[in-house]
Amino acid sequence: MKSLSAKQLIRILEQNGFILSRQKGSHAIFRHSVNGTMVPVPFHGKNKSIHIGTFLAIVKQSKIPRKEFLR
Repeated sequence: MKSLSAKQLIRILEQNGFILSRQKGSHAIFRHSVNGTMVPVPFHGKNKSIHIGTFLAIVKQSKIPRKEFLR
């Protein structure tokens, strides 16, 4: 699986029901509107790709199927 940029990742999260809950510094915290799942997203440059380990952890925490991130 290829890592995405923060901008692309945020777009996928928002399409799947996540909304921006808060932001402090370079990390945005997204909360799912129905089940309340919280997912932090590092915002170290919009077009800079997120490290693969961090990206996979976000995918796991979001409980969104991996195929959604392969578009």
